[in-house]
Amino acid sequence: MQVEIITPDKEIFKGEAILVQLPGLDGSFEILNNHAPLISALREGKIKVKKTKDSGDSFYDIKGGVIEVLNNRVLILAE
Repeated sequence: MQVEIITPDKEIFKGEAILVQLPGLDGSFEILNNHAPLISALREGKIKVKKTKDSGDSFYDIKGGVIEVLNNRVLILAE
């Protein structure tokens, strides 16, 4: 799936990933390929991005934001 993490200042990450873990308002949740459409608010915490099955995890700190998932595209607007 295509993942973009964008802040008001810059684009933090753009690329393919097999898993994204996010800090939701009610707890942590994960997005995988072919996830149902979703819009959700995010709280302060870390976003985990796993690019491939054999790759290490990448972590990005955020202060909050929103996520939209649609047609295997994940857009994260973060602070």
